[in-house]
Amino acid sequence: MTNAPLIALELPTPAGTLAVLVSPEDGVVRASGFTAPSVLLGRLPLPLRARGTVPAPSGAGGADDVGPSGGSVRALGTVRDAVKAYSAGDFAALDTVVVEQDGGPFFQEVWRAMREIPAGTTLSYAELAARAGNPGAVRAAGSACARNLLAPFLPCHRVLRSDGALGGYAYGLAVKDALLAHEGARP
Repeated sequence: MTNAPLIALELPTPAGTLAVLVSPEDGVVRASGFTAPSVLLGRLPLPLRARGTVPAPSGAGGADDVGPSGGSVRALGTVRDAVKAYSAGDFAALDTVVVEQDGGPFFQEVWRAMREIPAGTTLSYAELAARAGNPGAVRAAGSACARNLLAPFLPCHRVLRSDGALGGYAYGLAVKDALLAHEGARP
């Protein structure tokens, strides 16, 4: 890992502005959510947080784009295109973006299972725990959702309480409801 700053993008979506932090050396999304890039940066582990951020160059994403450390940032175009396609109704577009976050083995399994929830459908926390291989770990599955730094690429908004209520969402229930409505999971 380099010490180059993470590249911060802010992209429009039907649920509001999505901030995305990308590492320039590998094009991996390290954090994303419906808040300011500085808030996302503060949630990252110290080695990533210490790198800081720089705004994405305007028009970034072309074959000749180079990040502040000299690394290619072509992935920025992939991220922009995926978010634009998702916003236009291609809900599988976000699945093409490479993401990574720190977490133990069970959290990684929860996040893997979460990414497999099709748009337009929802799961309960209990169903998510079962899909992650531990049906008794409902609270741990909820904790994995709460600690997800990669919304909506890892769609924790598609996980609801057993009674069908929205439950919580780091960016507010209005954003969660807007994402679900956009995907056709709620009226």
